[in-house]
Amino acid sequence: MKTSIRRNRRAAVAVALGSVLALTATACGDDGSGSAGDKGNEGSGKGEITFWDNNGGVRTDIWKQIISDFEKKYPNIKVNYVGIPAASAQSKYDTAIQGGGLPDVGGVGTAMLAEVAVQGALEPLDGRLAKSPLNGKLSQNLLASSKAAGGGDELYQIPTSSNNGTLWYRTDLFEKAGLDAPTTWDKFYTAADKLTDKGKNRFGFTIRGGEGSIAPALDAAYSQSGITSFWNGDRTTVNDPKNVAALEKYVALYKKDTPSADVNNDFTKMVAQWDSGTIGMLSHNLGSYQDHLKALGADRFRGLPNPTQADGTRVQISNPVDGLSLFKSSKNKAAAWKFVEFALSHEENSKFNQSAGQIPANTDAAKDAWIQKAEPTKLAAEALNGAGTKIVQLPYYLPDWNTISKADNEPNFQKVLLGKMSAKDFLNTLADQLNKAQADWKQNH
Repeated sequence: MKTSIRRNRRAAVAVALGSVLALTATACGDDGSGSAGDKGNEGSGKGEITFWDNNGGVRTDIWKQIISDFEKKYPNIKVNYVGIPAASAQSKYDTAIQGGGLPDVGGVGTAMLAEVAVQGALEPLDGRLAKSPLNGKLSQNLLASSKAAGGGDELYQIPTSSNNGTLWYRTDLFEKAGLDAPTTWDKFYTAADKLTDKGKNRFGFTIRGGEGSIAPALDAAYSQSGITSFWNGDRTTVNDPKNVAALEKYVALYKKDTPSADVNNDFTKMVAQWDSGTIGMLSHNLGSYQDHLKALGADRFRGLPNPTQADGTRVQISNPVDGLSLFKSSKNKAAAWKFVEFALSHEENSKFNQSAGQIPANTDAAKDAWIQKAEPTKLAAEALNGAGTKIVQLPYYLPDWNTISKADNEPNFQKVLLGKMSAKDFLNTLADQLNKAQADWKQNH
């Protein structure tokens, strides 16, 4: 059944590609500019453009504010805003690629970037960025993530923002126990042991065992092993002996220094459990900051980038990156690109990310006052943009990635926690699936 799911998904992309090649007509209107078979043109740089927000509702207010600012600066350009709920953004793009009605510019996250790009819908942006005032002003690590997610050959997305893995810890519990902040993996493991008192239902850490467990597990493995690339040629490094040893150490915390309920906990349950006040540390991203603030108050917790190795070396996996893409079918690419440049400018990118609670892609925006006051975001931005930070790029470009990293292997990770599968067998299984998916992608790319 799992193989069938993957074949169906590959077939869907193949059908979409065939549709792109067959489409020659365009569809114009208020909701978009055309279909993927339409090459569009530069246009006058004036008139109307359509923008699709891929997180409509959640980000509608801030985008409308940015659009208002843009239209004041460029009174001869009108931006038609279309808000699309995040859950339906991929299907909305796929439908428009095949049937017409694509926007001039739209929000496209790295999770869907490859599937939109492979259907011929997106304009390559390397040349535009090279001539833009934005050149040299955007996070190099985020640009690398954007390019990798699109398949690695060309840049199809200008990143706007990113989340980052964060280790939240209870400062009051650490002080009481005389522990140093968990800045390194050695200090992390020491704290996990010392803060655990099962008799009093107190635990040093909460580990994610339910939905969404694979990315945190891989982050912990690569961060400890120090391996900086997901691939060695066309073979994944995920089951390298160093990663196996790192994952074995990490999962050994389960039930020893973590609650037994963790095996089924997704991020919502895990965050609620940590906010109850009896657990020392939680690994999650910046998005849960407001939950912690409400539950614990500002003086009882801190958020740090995930631990480094003993010598300070920082390795982390790539997080999903949100960004803006220019659609090849646009009849006014010049005006659409002006909108991208404006949205990524220092002031506007800062404004957007302050609203979203995420890390700005614009490196000047990442130094603004609001970030300096929001310590977890400040430290995450410094870690993400640090010269010594190595980002392991996850293969978001693989059509099978979501299936492999969710449906296929989340149940296996639970088996590892329960002692029914070894970490080595888990990573070997994952590696075998990834190597096959990579070979399939190379053959059809």
